[in-house]
Amino acid sequence: MSELNIRNTGQLVSSETIDGEIAVLNLGPTHPATHGVFQNVLKVDGERILEAEPTIGYIHRAFEKLAERRPYNQITPITDRLNYCSSPINNMGWHMTVEKLAGIEVSKRVEYMRVIIMELARIADHLVCNSVIGVDTGALTGFTYMFQERERIYEMFEAVCGARLTTNIGRIGGFERDFPEDFKRKLDDFLKTFPKRFDEFDSLITRNRIFMDRVIKAGPITAERALNYGFTGPNLRAAGVDYDVRVMNPYSSYEDFEFNIPIGKDGDTYDRFMVRQHEIRESLSIIRQALNNMPAGKHYTEVPDYYLPPKDEVYKSMEALIYHFKIVMGETPIPAGEVYHAVEGANGELGYYLISDGGRTPYRLHFRRPCFIYYQAYPEMIQGSLLSDAVLTMSSMNVIAGELDA
Repeated sequence: MSELNIRNTGQLVSSETIDGEIAVLNLGPTHPATHGVFQNVLKVDGERILEAEPTIGYIHRAFEKLAERRPYNQITPITDRLNYCSSPINNMGWHMTVEKLAGIEVSKRVEYMRVIIMELARIADHLVCNSVIGVDTGALTGFTYMFQERERIYEMFEAVCGARLTTNIGRIGGFERDFPEDFKRKLDDFLKTFPKRFDEFDSLITRNRIFMDRVIKAGPITAERALNYGFTGPNLRAAGVDYDVRVMNPYSSYEDFEFNIPIGKDGDTYDRFMVRQHEIRESLSIIRQALNNMPAGKHYTEVPDYYLPPKDEVYKSMEALIYHFKIVMGETPIPAGEVYHAVEGANGELGYYLISDGGRTPYRLHFRRPCFIYYQAYPEMIQGSLLSDAVLTMSSMNVIAGELDA
């Protein structure tokens, strides 16, 4: 485990009132700087924030109730719409939850393939977050650099599953198809060229004095308060708590890989930025390890009750046609039981709490969305700060509206 060596300077604006007119300001729900459709009603004294009251639910789509009316294989596209900046992680987490309930053990090859896709998704998500923090401080160049790289990751997703943003990638029991040659070529090129381009972004932003003055001491939170609020992921690690689901409760063979967990110290915007910067480099290392040690075998597990058969077999084989019909129509034998499975999403612990009564659809399904849990701390984190720091703090928390409202 490692601790970031971050120089901290500057002062948090005092929360004491000054002479002036108290005003109520709506930050959102349609303001472009709010990073999503949600509102904050701010009480401000000049540029200083005295109080904040968040309002969510503007894009609530009742995901959990939708999922409770659909067969298990049809729930994967619903998970796409949670954190849509890294939807493959949502997909894989759901597949692992069903596999846990059904007692399915996938092959090492499937697990390593999932690790590669999930770590690519983590990189893409962190690139969005950190490059947008730069935009919110007036640094647009780094944003354009990194969105080109994110585009390359989306092209890799497209090579695997035909989709880019909302991927519906993988299947219960494995993948629809093995990694195509186009994906392997794009990934090899990415691993060769991305580190240099990422270093350029790092040199543009990380030690830039203007950037540091804007983000250091902006929106801080202590480790104790972060834990009390239920923080996980980069926001918790930035506050100095060494917790990562991939290490504490390994899944998908993460115990096979060597990687560090970057942690911060002060839990401010700069620490959150730096944690994600270092995590991107660790994700690259994990991907290389997975590629270099990729096990042999199939890209799926022989579980015909759950895994959709290849389309060409459906046209030729009666058995494949029967299994295809049963899975699509939700007639597969799902055991009764209660399970919880969590993965390390780009924003923290993404968990699925599933109760099955043995029917064709879940009896109850709850998504543990990290955004929904840590956003409740936002008013405390910006109280006493300047209005401009409110946007930076929200950006560095990486609040994704789809995951927040669900």
